[in-house]
Amino acid sequence: MSTFTTISSDKLARLIGTANAPALIDVRTEEDFAADRRLIPGSIKFGHDNVTDWGGAFAGRRAVVSCLRGEKLAQGTAAWLRQLGVQAETLEGGFEGWKAARLPLVDTRKLPPRDARGRTVWVTRARPKVDRIACPWLIRRFVDPDAVFLYVAPSEVVGVGERFNAAPFDIENVFWSHRGELCTFDVMIEEFGIAFPPLLRLATLVRGADTARPDLAPEAPGLLAASLGLSRMYDDDLDQLEAGMLLYDAFFRWCRDATAETHNWPTNKVKA
Repeated sequence: MSTFTTISSDKLARLIGTANAPALIDVRTEEDFAADRRLIPGSIKFGHDNVTDWGGAFAGRRAVVSCLRGEKLAQGTAAWLRQLGVQAETLEGGFEGWKAARLPLVDTRKLPPRDARGRTVWVTRARPKVDRIACPWLIRRFVDPDAVFLYVAPSEVVGVGERFNAAPFDIENVFWSHRGELCTFDVMIEEFGIAFPPLLRLATLVRGADTARPDLAPEAPGLLAASLGLSRMYDDDLDQLEAGMLLYDAFFRWCRDATAETHNWPTNKVKA
């Protein structure tokens, strides 16, 4: 049973992918991590032995710490974080408990190299519409919460990627791009290994909106309309991305929690 300093896997799973998700910190040993290089979605890998060096960056925030089984490394790190002003909890059962519950795990072998501050860096075409907002949302909510996104002229995406060590996405002839009928959002879900039902449902909406296939889902035209509206509202692509984060947060929660909910206006009854 969870206590005020622990959280169960099922409760944490309800928070991941939402704007209210805590910071997720993995402190498995290098040996344990080498045996399974996957991460709980949204997790950042840190060393338990230098928590006093990095822990202050999380002051004032909520954090969940996991090690292999939720024992001494996680509990000791969480205790130190609380000393540093972090509302820190440990994950019951740790990484192994999460894995035993068959909950999603991100394949870190597919991640691009991180910069000096531990962030993944991505580059794509300027003036995004659907995929180029959906993919950053997916990455920040499930893969790397600190990821950096560069929007540049289409002709410069590959060159910028090479010069600034950034992973190009949603352009032709790169790894992170459309494949057959799949859009880049689909590809990222598949490659990172996070194909669970709410994200797959959302992927259908994104694919329908991004590839002119409104027949794929009744909601796809609405997503396209909202995306095109945002692109007209914002001249700055990063401002549009921040607004788009809220849009995809809402669609994700609908896909996860509200697909069966309807809204019916009551019929006025006229008395004879």
